[in-house]
Amino acid sequence: MAVERGVEGDLAAVSQAFDRLRAAARQDAFPPADRRRDWLAALERALVRRQDALVQAVDADFGGRLAHETLFAEIFVSLEGLRHARRHLAGWMKPRRRSVPLTLGPGRAWVQPQPVGVVGVIAPWNYPLFLALGPLTGALAAGNRVLLKPSELTPRTTALIADIVAEAVGADTAIVVSGGAEVGAHFGRLPFDHILFTGSTRVGRMVMKAAAENLTPVTLELGGKSPALVLPDADLASAATDIAYGKFTNAGQTCVAPDYALVPRSRMQDFVTELGKAVPGYFPAEGGASTMSAVFGGAGRARMAALVAEAKGQGAEVRELGPPVPGLDIGPAVVLDPPEDITLQREEIFGPVLPIIPYDDVGQALDYVRDRPRPLAFYLFGRDRALIDQALKTTAAGGVVVNDTLIHVAVEDLPFGGIGPSGMGRYHGRDGFDTFSHLKAVFDRKGPRLDRLARPPLKPLHRWLTKLLIGG
Repeated sequence: MAVERGVEGDLAAVSQAFDRLRAAARQDAFPPADRRRDWLAALERALVRRQDALVQAVDADFGGRLAHETLFAEIFVSLEGLRHARRHLAGWMKPRRRSVPLTLGPGRAWVQPQPVGVVGVIAPWNYPLFLALGPLTGALAAGNRVLLKPSELTPRTTALIADIVAEAVGADTAIVVSGGAEVGAHFGRLPFDHILFTGSTRVGRMVMKAAAENLTPVTLELGGKSPALVLPDADLASAATDIAYGKFTNAGQTCVAPDYALVPRSRMQDFVTELGKAVPGYFPAEGGASTMSAVFGGAGRARMAALVAEAKGQGAEVRELGPPVPGLDIGPAVVLDPPEDITLQREEIFGPVLPIIPYDDVGQALDYVRDRPRPLAFYLFGRDRALIDQALKTTAAGGVVVNDTLIHVAVEDLPFGGIGPSGMGRYHGRDGFDTFSHLKAVFDRKGPRLDRLARPPLKPLHRWLTKLLIGG
């Protein structure tokens, strides 16, 4: 039997794909655990089988993507998500008992997770596989049908994802659609039961506005300027090693990459020295260039060049930490104490340039973080637990990592999501299952119906008992 592939660029075909999934969800609204595990296992097998082709496709779409970044940050973490969901699915699906106050008994109460129906997923280009399959995993584990739109900017990877999904679960379970802005706008107007969007804050607002027309709930995974705070007692070499990895992996094109570093003024030069050792260790020079993933696309490269040129033009000190990044005329770079009014300081950088902001005391550094939009991630480096706890308790961020970067995204048992302008909602693991589920409240009345004694007409004794219960 021929396998149906994804849908490309035709608005009517996208609508038909949605209608097909809606019909399947209505006909089989509550898939049992065994079938959901079969879906996840089939995706896992297909992903393992196609791993080499996926590495090649992502590399071609990027114009240069390190193979080990795709293998670990895309394929491995996607497989871990699938395996985690399969292992824990039975427990997630069980009714969750809730307590009943003595005054409202006798009876039993519980929450019953159920599929919401059809979920829409819009994935970006920077991690085209992981940011498509992660939400797909949670939505399928919750028993939904899924219409998935990867980025049109990664056509080879999108085509492979479409093949994998079609072969693994079939077009009555999930369908991949592709296309540009017109398809994306049409996609957002479809009456989904939930939409998850990963991308820019600007487009996230558009998706949310379109979804509001159908009262469709949304999960928005956006971005922002995620800080790395190096505390006074931090091991500078260790902190620089981890910040360099988090910042320059995928050429800085990671939504949770450290966007800037806050460093004690007296240690800033030593920190830059340690970064200068760490970066070539991760991305050694080869043929006159850094062995780093490429900055994506002509627009992205032009933007990086413009950001650095503006910083230099405003008198900021720019230091390159290695030979040029593929696609750029500059190497991975730091910008020391840049002016606050330049673009580098106002917008998420999303590239291999790290501003370093000096501070004189920890309170000043924490104020700097609190005075800015709440970020998707916050990275703390140090050994003083009192200072670390102070930072954890007095700042807001989607997620926090102490003495490392990025790793929280790979921990399936942690929710992943933003706050404020960095996003809303969360997924991964059980949190993803719950996001894509309707948590239905159930009360089952049991035993003698003493509750009826409190119904009209009320006698003086009943009024007295009611007053007693209210108190005061």
